[in-house]
Amino acid sequence: MSIKKRLEYEDIVSDILDNVEFKKLHLEPHHGISRYDHVLRVSKVSYFLAKNLKLGHLEEITRAALLHDFYFDKDLTEYDAYEKLSIHPKAALKEASKYYDLTDLEEDVIVKHMYPHTKDKPKYMGSYLVSISDKLVATYEMIRFKVSLRFGIYLLFIYNVVSIRMQQ
Repeated sequence: MSIKKRLEYEDIVSDILDNVEFKKLHLEPHHGISRYDHVLRVSKVSYFLAKNLKLGHLEEITRAALLHDFYFDKDLTEYDAYEKLSIHPKAALKEASKYYDLTDLEEDVIVKHMYPHTKDKPKYMGSYLVSISDKLVATYEMIRFKVSLRFGIYLLFIYNVVSIRMQQ
């Protein structure tokens, strides 16, 4: 990202990144990394795509992408992992609404970013864009961090088995 675009991006999201509650997402695991890192990546991808596609509503799309997973696992403990896929967008909207006056577009992005898993279709092109960005980023993160972690664990296991056999 060019310096000009990076500065523009940072200007759009600085108040969110400075929010004490939002910073707590560093402590929430998500796709093998922190939820903070995940939403930051989704927001940057959404910003880049919206800007280059000249989609309009750049600030709303970028900010909503950053807020799309602004929830805490402690608030969803009674749900299993599959149920959380459908429930967490509303939890994120509730949390984001505590700190920010959200536009209709921002609310739609946050609540519908799990489409088509959740059946409600997005109303705005920006909502589709963030939903797609989230899926692209999640796929990258799962492959890069979770799969590589598991692969590393398997390699360690095999190494240990081989080492024990060689010592016998």
